Amino acid sequence: MCVIIIGAVFFSGCAGIEPPMPDEVLSHPLGTSSVKIGMTKQQVEQLWGAPNQVNLIENKEKWKGPREEWVYRGQYSSIPIDADYLSKTKRLYFDGNNLTSIVDK
Repeated sequence: MCVIIIGAVFFSGCAGIEPPMPDEVLSHPLGTSSVKIGMTKQQVEQLWGAPNQVNLIENKEKWKGPREEWVYRGQYSSIPIDADYLSKTKRLYFDGNNLTSIVDK
């Protein structure tokens, strides 16, 4: 009985990962949907969806008001190329509504 429960828990951990459908891959091949500095929050969300985490960062020595940090966690670290946020965790920084910086972590 314990083996069945452990097996069910182990295999259910993979249930959340869904590969893209073929039509999605054809319409958005890897590397073509990159976000770019100057994009609005809405444009970024259209390409990458909602971020995994949003943080408000204040540093009065560097900039006037608070900045927003959007974190997209890398999902497939074994991908040998930089495929947007799929291969590496990305931190996007917004001043107001516009993207001003992208950092790989």
